[in-house]
Amino acid sequence: MDHKQAAQMLWEAEQGRYQIDMLTQTHPEMTVEDAYAVQLENVRRREAAGERVVGMKIGLTSVGMQQLLHVHEPDYGHLFENMLLLEREPCLVSGLIQPKVEGELSFCLGKSLQGPGITVADVYDATEWVTPSIEIVDSRIKDWKIRLPDTIADNGSSARFMLGGRMMPIGAVDMRLTGMTLEQNGVLVSSGTTAEVWGNPAASVAWLANKLGQFGISLKAGSIVMAGAVTAAVPAKAGDVFTVSFQGMGSVTVRFVDEPGHSTPSGGVYDK
Repeated sequence: MDHKQAAQMLWEAEQGRYQIDMLTQTHPEMTVEDAYAVQLENVRRREAAGERVVGMKIGLTSVGMQQLLHVHEPDYGHLFENMLLLEREPCLVSGLIQPKVEGELSFCLGKSLQGPGITVADVYDATEWVTPSIEIVDSRIKDWKIRLPDTIADNGSSARFMLGGRMMPIGAVDMRLTGMTLEQNGVLVSSGTTAEVWGNPAASVAWLANKLGQFGISLKAGSIVMAGAVTAAVPAKAGDVFTVSFQGMGSVTVRFVDEPGHSTPSGGVYDK
C-alpha cells in the first residue's frame, strides 16, 4: 500500500477536524507493519514542522481490548510536546473530533531502556517517578469503528495528555493492586486496579522497550511513557470535568471547553 498517501489522509483529517473511512476498508491489504510505517510518516512530518517527541503511549493493554480486536499484544503511539496540557489548562473540544478520556499511570524514565531483554526489574530501576495521568484519545476514523491497523496508523488514536502534579518513586506504589477511579462531573463512571494494565504497568513499559528494540530504537532517559488505560475510555464533550484518582497517589482533573478563556476554577491537579 501507499504509506505516504494513507498518512496524508490522516494528517488532513486531523488538521481539518473531520472523520475518514477505516483505512482497513479502503486498504484491505493493510498489515500491522504497514500501519506502523504510516504512523512513522506523520511522526516525521510533525518533527519536520518543529514538533518534539516527549514520550510514548501504550494502548490495548487489557485482555478485554485485545480480545475485542483479536490481537495478542498492545500497540503504541508517539507523544508530542504540543499534546501536553498543563494543570489548570482546559482542553478545547474545537481542536478535537470525537474525544474520549482514559485514566493511566505514567512513567518518567531516569535511564534509557534498550531492548531486547528488558524486564520489569529493569523498568523499576530505570524509572525516575510515576504519576496519575489522563489521556485524551481521539480517532480520525469515523465513529471509532477501528481495527488494529487503523488505530496504529492513527498514532494510537492519541490527541492530548495531562500529568498529575504528584511524582512518586515507583517503589512507593503497588504496581499490581493500586486502585483507580474515573469521575465525570463528580459522578463515578468507572474504576479498576493497575493489574488491568498488562498485569502490571511496568510490564507494559518493558513490552514497549522490547518492541522498539526490534527496530533498534531505545526509550530515552527523560521520556514519558503512558502505560495504558486502567478502564474503558469515556466520551467527552464541552462542559465535562473528568477526575482520575489513584489510591495513595493523588488525582488529576481536566475540564473540556468549547472556546479559549474558560478554565477549571479549582485547578487541574489535586493531591489527596
